[in-house]
Amino acid sequence: MRVLATAGHVDHGKSALVRALTGMEPDRYEEERRRGLTLDLGFVWTRLGDDHLAFVDVPGHERFVPTMLAGVGPVPAVLFVVAADQGWQPQSQEHLAILDALGVRHAVLAVTRSDLADPEPVRADAVERLAGTSLGKVPQVAVSAVTGAGLDDLRVELARLAAGLPAPDPDADVRLWLDRAFTVRGHGTVVTGTLGAGTLRVGDRLVTADGAAVLRVRGLQSLHEERTAVGAVARVAVNVHGQGDTTLARGQVLLTPDRWLCTEAADVRVTGEPVAELPRWVTLHIGTAAVPVTVRPLGPDTARLTLSRGLPLRVGDRAVLREPGGTRTPCGVTILDVRPPRLTRRGAGRARAAELETMTGRLDGTAELRRRKLVRRADLRAMGVPAPGDPVAGDWLADAAHWTLLKDRLAGHVLEHARAHPLDPGLPAEAARRLLGLPDRALVDALAAAQPRLRARQGRLYPADSPGPALPAPVRAAVDALRRDLARTPFRAPEAGRLAELGLDRKALAAAAAAGALLRIADGIVLLPGADADAAAVLRALPQPFTLSEARRALDTTRRVAVPLLEFLDARGHTERVDEQHRRCRADAVDGGGQESNPFLHSIMTCGDAGNSDK
Repeated sequence: MRVLATAGHVDHGKSALVRALTGMEPDRYEEERRRGLTLDLGFVWTRLGDDHLAFVDVPGHERFVPTMLAGVGPVPAVLFVVAADQGWQPQSQEHLAILDALGVRHAVLAVTRSDLADPEPVRADAVERLAGTSLGKVPQVAVSAVTGAGLDDLRVELARLAAGLPAPDPDADVRLWLDRAFTVRGHGTVVTGTLGAGTLRVGDRLVTADGAAVLRVRGLQSLHEERTAVGAVARVAVNVHGQGDTTLARGQVLLTPDRWLCTEAADVRVTGEPVAELPRWVTLHIGTAAVPVTVRPLGPDTARLTLSRGLPLRVGDRAVLREPGGTRTPCGVTILDVRPPRLTRRGAGRARAAELETMTGRLDGTAELRRRKLVRRADLRAMGVPAPGDPVAGDWLADAAHWTLLKDRLAGHVLEHARAHPLDPGLPAEAARRLLGLPDRALVDALAAAQPRLRARQGRLYPADSPGPALPAPVRAAVDALRRDLARTPFRAPEAGRLAELGLDRKALAAAAAAGALLRIADGIVLLPGADADAAAVLRALPQPFTLSEARRALDTTRRVAVPLLEFLDARGHTERVDEQHRRCRADAVDGGGQESNPFLHSIMTCGDAGNSDK
């Protein structure tokens, strides 16, 4: 199927023409038929060759321009109508300005009422006017809906136009702008719209732009035929069900979940009028939506729009800015950025204007990543921009030059910390994240892994050639004293008083743990290195499962130590909880003579042996 919208001045015969082409009545209301005036959108279709051609018939009266915008907004092509007996009129010009603002490039010109006047002067004038817009040079046909003259020629041109339209992507994310919503007895809420890309299927889940409603597709119709799936481009009627379905209306949109960014601010390029001359408040028309926006001029043809409600916009989208009342020529808008930076510093607006001058609205993932430096792949795709390359950590993409700079900066911070804190030379990874201004700790880990000048240990970063903290003689002596204490009772961690007596404060304990001289179980709880594996061996000899009390007695320690020690063993994969009261030793825990269990390594090993269970 292909979908066209009509356009042209009121009373130039748009509805009569599509009625003659399709044999269907586009005016849905008795009032429209009685007055001979289209008041709302109409939908009819016909078969041309092997495919269907659907028409969205729009009103031509100046009072209904917002309705006309809702009709042409989601549609890729147009049947432009001018009457031979009236010629070019004000709404002919405004409709053409709207099509030009939207960047519509596919059209056929029909000069109607050719039985009432010579169509040639009007045809020549209209062709010249259309040629100066995005439509360019278009095929044209003189017709009469009354006598039928020219209708066959018009069908030929419409079929040729339909065949030349770009093929939509059937796998694209769905963004269905709604032009009608109503209730059908026994079925519930039904919405209609022009599906411009993607595929709808019965059973799909869709969300509204604000995420307030999650709806299930219960049924689909296209051209009054029940369907299990409908691919773009197509006119569709969708029976939806879910909380909030009764609030749907024209101007709202249904979306593929988790694939769109709902934005309330966008940086745009404006055509048709200097940005500085635009009113502060105008209306943004995109799809079937009409949303008030405030305009902040940035450059001669660039501006920031702040929307009164969020919309699912993407880079490259075309839209219209129109002052309510229609006293100005509508302006075209190309979306450049749907996640623009805040402009809070002095001079930020000028800097942003200079940056926007380099942006075209074309989908360039490499350029977008270079500007943003770091961005989640899912967010980039939700902006409509293809993701270049592979993530550096999780779903994060990084510009190569910026990533190299971050690696060097991280190494510099780690070396500086090591020089400033010889007793505790390891820079905490979270502190490194804050110093670099990174949004995710995973990025720090990835940077450290990619930086040969660094090594990571227990959540801290050290210079690669650092032997660890150099323990002063008093600290070494205190650690030796603890070793003698723990040799007799290896799981009775020293009390706070004993630590204070030996002069082991928090910083000294951290240094000893970083040097591998002590094993830190929890804050203020230290044992000898390897005590975790020794404790696991003791617990493994108990009847399984065991309680905290049984573990405490077996380890000959106190509750103060037993509770964090068991939690430590849980985290290292030696033990696991059975219920609130019991634990057991994991059968797959690695007893490596003091080495830590590695659940990730175990998972690889067990998966690798899954096919060899007969050995």
